[in-house]
Amino acid sequence: MCGIAGFMTVDGTSPSDQVIEAFTRCLAHRGPDGHGVFREKNVALVQTRLAIIDLETGDQPILDDKGNVISANGEVYNFVELRASLPDMAMKTASDCEPPLHLYGRKGLAFVDDLRGMFAISIYDQERGRLVLTRDPFGIKPLYYAETPRGFAFASEPQALIGAGLVKPEVRNTARDAFLQLQFSTGRHTIFEGIKRVLPGETLVVERGLVVDHHIKLAVPAGGPRAITAEDATKKMEEALVNSVKVHQRADVPYGLFLSGGIDSSALLSLMAELNDNPIKAYTAGFSGTDVPDERQHARMLAKKVGADHTEVEFDESDFLTLLPKVAEAIDDPVADYAVLPTYKLAREARKEVKVVLSGEGADELLGGYGRYRSYCRPWPLRKQIRGTGTFDGLGIFKQEIGKDWHKGIEIAERYLKKFDFTRLQRAQGIDLIDWLPHDLLIKLDRCLMANGVEGRTPFLDPQVTEAVFYLPDSLKIQNKLGKSILRHWLNRRLPEAQPFSKKRGFKVPVGHWIANHGVKLGPMVADQPGVAAFGDRDAVIKLFKTEGKEEGFAAWTLLFYALWHQRHILELKTDGDVFDALSLT
Repeated sequence: MCGIAGFMTVDGTSPSDQVIEAFTRCLAHRGPDGHGVFREKNVALVQTRLAIIDLETGDQPILDDKGNVISANGEVYNFVELRASLPDMAMKTASDCEPPLHLYGRKGLAFVDDLRGMFAISIYDQERGRLVLTRDPFGIKPLYYAETPRGFAFASEPQALIGAGLVKPEVRNTARDAFLQLQFSTGRHTIFEGIKRVLPGETLVVERGLVVDHHIKLAVPAGGPRAITAEDATKKMEEALVNSVKVHQRADVPYGLFLSGGIDSSALLSLMAELNDNPIKAYTAGFSGTDVPDERQHARMLAKKVGADHTEVEFDESDFLTLLPKVAEAIDDPVADYAVLPTYKLAREARKEVKVVLSGEGADELLGGYGRYRSYCRPWPLRKQIRGTGTFDGLGIFKQEIGKDWHKGIEIAERYLKKFDFTRLQRAQGIDLIDWLPHDLLIKLDRCLMANGVEGRTPFLDPQVTEAVFYLPDSLKIQNKLGKSILRHWLNRRLPEAQPFSKKRGFKVPVGHWIANHGVKLGPMVADQPGVAAFGDRDAVIKLFKTEGKEEGFAAWTLLFYALWHQRHILELKTDGDVFDALSLT
């Protein structure tokens, strides 16, 4: 797990020392264990390293005998099998990222077809004078780029492109509106003018500083459900999950698990306990003295049942006020998912004992777990759009109505998926796999963990698991108004204490309660922030922070997060203080 960046100039001149130094500095938090630089003619590649596999010789960039150079972020889990398939290749390291380099030498751009893992990879082909960028099909690992008059730049995080002086920190209003309404932004364009995403599964080819070719391999497989019995489907799913968890545990450093108490992490706990001789280190966040479910007691019972070493992490109002500015700083591609808060603190605590954490992201998307899927599958006219309503609808916060452009990214994904022979449930899953998962949940996991020097791994997001479960009949995903039915039945047999048929509680954070405690003070401070004042009616914003209600509380949280994010990443102001100290800077 690392940070990567690079630059290819248009005019053939060498990238400047200042750009290289800025890349290294801005991505140092992603790679506290060292850094490396490759420079040749008009190209520079930079990597900052978080050492997980091959601690001794795995430094990057890595060069092969043909003059190809790789700099990668992530983990290629099938590197053991890939090495065995390349017996004639003299490997210089034991790194999981060296086999992809040799595969590129043999197969060209098709090398990505053999990779199983989470990755954002850059390869400079010196003979052809081309730069190749590719990202894993789920988009687990991030990669951004900017096409500038000076040349083509890329980095693991947008703030590195801005910090290097290659892009100005300016807001793209359409992406901002999508963020406000959806809590994330969709598609290729980020919230920053001039900064784009390499899309999940996309490969770009760059020559002389210009993109000359690209293609995409989506995580969403083509084809409708396949006929299969519940027994055979369960067996196939179990085999895939066991194998996935096994390869996701490949590491030369200690690893653990984020245990929420839900069925996804409980399933991983059960498998990890079976596959390991030593107790699993599990970490659970909880919120005392609030009306949201506290999962620590349930998680504690499950951990005791399987013999796990369980750590409980309290997240309270004080944490909310002190950590939120740090979280907003870490998440430069903004997501207003309030789970960023406990995720950040969990990572900070886990870092004291482990360097890798497994997490349950992806199970809902692959197995039909969300209630919105059932709403989308209702017969007309009862069915609802995926994310058809926005956070601020009907609240009167905006100075001018923003229309429905913020929903276009979701609509584009929906139209694209209609060409496949999918059921409506599969289509709903596909929409989330294309946008919600990579641009919200996985950004949250990546930034919160990498800010604390921890690598996050997601065993459900694996091609073998996808092959086993995405093609299942709808009836094996949803039964009796409960999603993930096949996983629930399987877990009930393995670990009935997990109570897999209990109603989905969801992971909630009492941000509305904490904001309400300070609403009178926070309202004017947020309303007067330049980022919020650009679109928000001051009186309406102040009133919002004084109003109790679920919708109002979430809208207030979104504005607070955006105000802090804008201050740090657009105005480029920074403080080590709490929320009030940060908001007082402007």
